[in-house]
Amino acid sequence: MNKNILKNRKAILSAALVIAATASAFAQGNGIAGINEATSMVSSYFDPGTKLIYAIGAVVGLIGGVKVYGKFVRREVA
Repeated sequence: MNKNILKNRKAILSAALVIAATASAFAQGNGIAGINEATSMVSSYFDPGTKLIYAIGAVVGLIGGVKVYGKFVRREVA
């Protein structure tokens, strides 16, 4: 009787391990797909983000140039 219980426990444990390994394999596949999708989404925002940073830099540069020109005209430049 004890041998049958031991065999049943081993069979149940083996089945649980196989199910766990299969589930983790499916989870890894979906995880990789999710990472690839996130990478493509971030890449799609890169070009517009770069153009936005250039535009902000141009505006800041123009404002700084006007301030320097005003100080130069008033002879405040040290």
